[in-house]
Amino acid sequence: MVYNKIVVVGAGIVGINTALELQRVYPNIKITIIADKFNSETLSDGAAGIFRPGTYCFGPSFEISQEWINDSYNFYKSFLNNEPCGINEISGYMFSETLNDTTKNHYLEKCLPEYRKATEDELKLYSHNNRIKKCGSFFTTITIESKLFLPWALKKFINNGGEIIKKKIQSFDDICEKFNVIFNCSGLEAANLCNDNDMIPIRGQVIRVKAPWIDKFYYNDMDTYIIPSKEDGTVVLGGCRDFGNYDTTIQNRVTEQIIENCTNLIPSLKEAFNSEYKIWVGLRPYRYRIRVEAEHFKNAMIIHNYGHGGYGVTLAPGTAKYAVKLLCYLHSNL
Repeated sequence: MVYNKIVVVGAGIVGINTALELQRVYPNIKITIIADKFNSETLSDGAAGIFRPGTYCFGPSFEISQEWINDSYNFYKSFLNNEPCGINEISGYMFSETLNDTTKNHYLEKCLPEYRKATEDELKLYSHNNRIKKCGSFFTTITIESKLFLPWALKKFINNGGEIIKKKIQSFDDICEKFNVIFNCSGLEAANLCNDNDMIPIRGQVIRVKAPWIDKFYYNDMDTYIIPSKEDGTVVLGGCRDFGNYDTTIQNRVTEQIIENCTNLIPSLKEAFNSEYKIWVGLRPYRYRIRVEAEHFKNAMIIHNYGHGGYGVTLAPGTAKYAVKLLCYLHSNL
């Protein structure tokens, strides 16, 4: 079988990156994206978008996880100061108020151009209200603002000859007659499409405020983070990770906790709450291992690429490249 009728299901950050990678590798094949949500309708649109992976194993091994991270970083870095797509460089800190060095990130140490321990003077500078910073890291990374990146990438995909269809897929049976390769980038919806009981949501809630004086990112214990936008002077404040929680309504208790944690970390943020601010809730599509693998389905081949949790923006180009390599492997063994 010649695998040349290709569709990507899902148009979030993972689906869009997969579609672009397919066009790069197979420029003579028409690629289609089918999704019921695009751009601002997607979960990706609400993400702060900082390139910062967790430290656990995302893929089949730590080596492959590092490969995904390196490939993603190199992809995003190639657009720095190049095109108006919401990709910017930023520096900042990860702090902890415990003696356990939870701020150390072995993936970033091998990937970023600047990564070091925070100095004693830096730890003292950011210790406020008896909240003593006992360890920390400083590094320079990238932010990817999906509000700009997704429309830019979708336009690039269409200009390259790609087709988009706005439609909700209830079953792979709906499309396997027309397409013989299905890239499944459906995020949380994969729980239903694949009957995957390992897929669960991680509820997240963030606040976006206007605070143009914040020019660095900050992380602290208890999922506290402060991530500024270089595009519009807003700052994303977070956060929470509620595993298995499907509630998308705003929880006032969580809002109050985020404000308390973030203003304790950076007291000047109190000024930002004198103006209007926005609260956003989203469900991150989590799986204990990101699923990037091929599966035969009737007369088609499905290549799964989902389950990124809160690291979709960080890992999307890397898992997209890995997923497309699976198709290349299939072609080479025909």
